[in-house]
Amino acid sequence: MTRLLGEIAAVGTDPGRGGYTRPVFSTAELDLRSWFIDQAERRSLGVETDRNGIIWAWWNPTDLPLHDAVVTGSHLDSVPGGGAFDGPLGVASALVAVDQLRQRDTTPQRPLGIAVFPEEEGSRFGLACLGSGLLTGAVSAERAARLTDVDGNTFADLAAGQGLDPAFLGRDDEMLRRIGRFVELHVEQGRGLVDLHRPVAIGASIVSHGRWRLSVTGQGNHAGTTLMSDRQDPMVAAAQIVVAVRDAALAEPDARATVGRLVAIPGGTNVIASRVDIGLDVRHPDDAVTAALVGRIADRAQEIATVEGCRATLTEESLSPTVHFDPTLRNELAATLPDAPILDTGAGHDAGVLAAHVPTAMLFVRNPTGISHSPAEHVEDRDAEAGAAALARVLERLLVI
Repeated sequence: MTRLLGEIAAVGTDPGRGGYTRPVFSTAELDLRSWFIDQAERRSLGVETDRNGIIWAWWNPTDLPLHDAVVTGSHLDSVPGGGAFDGPLGVASALVAVDQLRQRDTTPQRPLGIAVFPEEEGSRFGLACLGSGLLTGAVSAERAARLTDVDGNTFADLAAGQGLDPAFLGRDDEMLRRIGRFVELHVEQGRGLVDLHRPVAIGASIVSHGRWRLSVTGQGNHAGTTLMSDRQDPMVAAAQIVVAVRDAALAEPDARATVGRLVAIPGGTNVIASRVDIGLDVRHPDDAVTAALVGRIADRAQEIATVEGCRATLTEESLSPTVHFDPTLRNELAATLPDAPILDTGAGHDAGVLAAHVPTAMLFVRNPTGISHSPAEHVEDRDAEAGAAALARVLERLLVI
């Protein structure tokens, strides 16, 4: 694990933000995809890229039919200024697990696949888990093709530039039928394992979460000639809305609400903005509470905007209800890893998208800082090795029963 992760430690470093910036189809993410393909081919795995841009590497030494396979994997893209382990840890662990299974002379009774999903973070096109969403039909081909990044590039155009045909994006039942069970390993994005003094945990559920855009519209104008009393400034309203979001979440037990992005239009220092787009993330274990909380935030945003002579509109960009991982598969993991605690997570994953279609489970590896989506994210070498070993044990059990 240390060697594999060391090979990609310089890819996508961000000197401005710190950490790593590896958006989908960027040079950094494409370099990581090439690295994975090279590593898979070195292991004589059969490699293919499907019509949604998902890379599949197959270990199938006895040429079994490609169905009812055990699949693992994760993603290689990152948030802006993210950590080194969010995504790549699961991919590297899968490769090391194959090495360990071979060292044990394991004879699989079903194929083993490693999947690398594109645009899991949604950092370029604003829609998380896009690759797995296309695969399962959770995201329509039409919606995906129209997605646009900040530079005006559409997903369809950039996908075509990587050899994908936009006409064939979308649900892929043939690939779905290949997956019998899916297990994703991921760095833990909280303090659960730190507080429990354990290196590896088993996932129980992913709490409900979604992303919305609050657009506050006012009157663009000259910063020097417009009297303070004459302004309809959406930035002033947006500033108050950010605080209101925090207050709304504090008032709801177990809720989390975050404004992670403000986009002022047109964005000049000497210009009163005509519109400010607020990126909103809301999460709660109860789907009904999530919906109610978003409603309260929208109402409060409109109240604030009205006072400032502006108006606020809410647009849902993505919404994932609470996902409970397959209990039978989870019990198999628990029998294989009896010392591993079982934890919920507030972070979304491709495993959560796949869970509606195939039995799915997750493993989490300790992050001693408890911080993720940040350069401070970390995994100790011994824990990375323990995670890969745990994944290998789980895969061996699933491949031979």
